[in-house]
Amino acid sequence: MTNRLDRREFLAGAAGVLAVRPQNSEANPPVGRVTVAPCKSYGSELVPTLERMFDQLGGLGRLVKGKTVAVKVNFIGNSWNRLDHHGVEDTFWTHPRMIGATAHLLGKAGARRIRVVEGARSSAEPLEEFMMSVNWRPEDIRGAAANVGFENTNLLGTGKRYSRLKVPFGGWVFPAYDLNPAYEDCDVFISLAKLKEHNGTGVTLSMKNVYGITPATIYGDGAGIDEPSLRPIGGRGAVCHQGKRGPSKSAPQELDPASPRTTGYRVPRITVELCAARPVDVAIIDGIHTVTGGEVAPYYDRAYSPALRRRMFAVKPGVLIAGTNCVATDAVAMAVMGFDPMAGSDREPFQGVKSDSTLQLGERAGLGIRDPGRNDVVGTPISQVMFDFVAVREKLGRQVID
Repeated sequence: MTNRLDRREFLAGAAGVLAVRPQNSEANPPVGRVTVAPCKSYGSELVPTLERMFDQLGGLGRLVKGKTVAVKVNFIGNSWNRLDHHGVEDTFWTHPRMIGATAHLLGKAGARRIRVVEGARSSAEPLEEFMMSVNWRPEDIRGAAANVGFENTNLLGTGKRYSRLKVPFGGWVFPAYDLNPAYEDCDVFISLAKLKEHNGTGVTLSMKNVYGITPATIYGDGAGIDEPSLRPIGGRGAVCHQGKRGPSKSAPQELDPASPRTTGYRVPRITVELCAARPVDVAIIDGIHTVTGGEVAPYYDRAYSPALRRRMFAVKPGVLIAGTNCVATDAVAMAVMGFDPMAGSDREPFQGVKSDSTLQLGERAGLGIRDPGRNDVVGTPISQVMFDFVAVREKLGRQVID
């Protein structure tokens, strides 16, 4: 399924895959097991709540004992972007205590090696430095278990060669992706996401979190034309969101350059392709503290954006969601947020942002089932932890004074 590419193979890498056409999986999507639990804080209740949830999923030991585990966290945007006075961990980013608690339980379950991975935007610095720039203490996470490490996967980093992971069903946008080798070298892949709405795709949960594994040295706005750049430059807007340019020519190129050039078409499909190429073994969604209305408002001057000021608020849903299937887990998360996971592009949260449903496409590709009633949902009933994002932000929005 994967192969490594050295420097001399880069330029020839794409030629053989251009003829591959997308073919949707005909297999029945697997049933997922998902657990839901209230958790009001990142304090003493966090570890026992997570441990109980993992037990409800069948236990971590059967998955991670003696294995290398990669934990993909969500550090969207630049470290200096904030929503008002709130810390990034209480709005847009996976909370450090959530990362530490997960690492602790992975170590307790016998994981041989734990790697915290993320593509830190426009940065070639070690992930620990990126975390320290928001006054976090990465040593606390490192000390949560034995053999915890960090890797900024927005570039080659400590790796020697990029890994090529193919999309099993052929793909809609790209047939394969060149990624930091940390995503191939792991035995178990965990998506540790945040419970959020999204300005371009409606929601961003465990599946959309995987979108961030693409290195900006290849898929970034300033990526090298022929070969990957040495440093990541910019975000993924030009290549992945709008398709204004291709990735570095060393990587597999687009299947259909005439396909739509919109975020709502491209990003959900790229997300599903990545989740198929690098399957998520465990999906965890942090909904203890988060934000309504999107995840990129700090890129704008909120003082001059009344519409954003009425949408984006720091909130505390006080809930955790975890599962063994990313589509099923995100479906339950959508229901907790007050959305219908069976909604298509003609209904919210997708209609307003003109996006296709990542969950619907994931189901179409055979990754999982988006109907919570057809999955095995355990723990606290969804109705008891529901936090209606639309109702909450509309209520808070009426209190904003221009």
